[in-house]
Amino acid sequence: MTNKFETDSIGRLLLKQAIPATVGILVMSLNMIVDTIFVGRWISVLAIAAITVVLPIAFLISSIGMGIGMGGSSIISRNLGEKNHTKAFNVFGNQISLTVSLSIFFVVLGIYFGAPILKIFGAHGDIVVPATEYFNVIIMGVPFLAFAMMGNPVIRALGKPNYAMTTMILPAIINIILDIIFIKFLNLGMFGAGLATSISYGVSGLFVLWFFLSKHNELKIIPKYFILNIPILKEIISLGGVSIVRQGVISILIIVMNHSLFVYGGEISISVYGIINRIMMFILSPVLGVMQAFLPVAGFNIGAKNALRVKETVKKSILFGTGVATFIFVIVLIFSKPLVGIFTNDKELLNLTPKALVIAFLATPVITIQLIGSAYFQAAGRALPALMLTLLKQGFCLIPLVYLLPKFYGVNGVWISFPIADVLSTIITYIFLHRALNSDLKYEN
Repeated sequence: MTNKFETDSIGRLLLKQAIPATVGILVMSLNMIVDTIFVGRWISVLAIAAITVVLPIAFLISSIGMGIGMGGSSIISRNLGEKNHTKAFNVFGNQISLTVSLSIFFVVLGIYFGAPILKIFGAHGDIVVPATEYFNVIIMGVPFLAFAMMGNPVIRALGKPNYAMTTMILPAIINIILDIIFIKFLNLGMFGAGLATSISYGVSGLFVLWFFLSKHNELKIIPKYFILNIPILKEIISLGGVSIVRQGVISILIIVMNHSLFVYGGEISISVYGIINRIMMFILSPVLGVMQAFLPVAGFNIGAKNALRVKETVKKSILFGTGVATFIFVIVLIFSKPLVGIFTNDKELLNLTPKALVIAFLATPVITIQLIGSAYFQAAGRALPALMLTLLKQGFCLIPLVYLLPKFYGVNGVWISFPIADVLSTIITYIFLHRALNSDLKYEN
């Protein structure tokens, strides 16, 4: 399959990569949505706020695996394009060692400092008790999630998008089933919700382990490559650090946002954001799927020094993603109230959330440029611009806006911050991407 990155039509390649990536992200997002629906309807409105506080902590720790996976997969894609299989094996072995050791270390820290961490992330008032109960269980499954998130982009880099999709579908299905059993029938409350999620993380990690032990791929788990290689580590971290730092910035954003929401709107506003965030993750999955499809195709052809195919990949990814994003915005505009009604029958939430949802989605049609622009530099192995552009929206635009605008516009200032940040980051990213495509890709085809 890998050589097809070099020969198949770009449109076909993107479609074959994007569909399973989108399905995987959709199902994973559906998993979080169902969690929110179940705890909102079967436990309480405060339970929505609790998982809104806790899940970013779990994803911050597991983002170590995601960052190592994204950075390593970029290197693997380029080395497969260059036919350097030994380097690809070495990178993969170092990815495993780094992910397992770091994720366990940070989970131990998370357990030991659980209470102050929850407070930092916005567990105030009546949110503290359900958040603590959920956190104490879910943290146990995070190392498995980190391993799965490391393996997923590597599986895509090998040209196996259906297996990558399965790593996200399996845990989602299991989590939904266990949620029904633990919350609805066994009445285990937040403990049951956390246990279901933690078990689903374990299943995802074990599936990825099975894949790399099986005959379905060309990368194998070989102990001799577990020995850490400093030059390779530097290369992985320089690129993978983009994803890790991005998740770190997202965590800072959530801290600022949860505090702003609590100060200007109380616990209910954090629940409003919890619903918006779940809808955003689910409904934007096709756009994220395009970005996931872009990375291995672009990375391989950059390694193969095929400039025309790289430029075509960028162009078609942006065009396709923008069309999808525009359609998504129209759906949100028309169906904002029914979308919110899926999550709750609480009158206050039903009154507050639809308007906030529409405002947050106002600039959705332009976001693909920002996503593909930052992904291009990551695929090309250019760590610094990839890092800067990845941090642009959340770090340089959204965090200051979320902090400042509520001082003038109250809780509505939080929702207004989203489209402003989208527009600013898209304009700047387009400038960087346009210059890069004209200056970087000058090698012969």
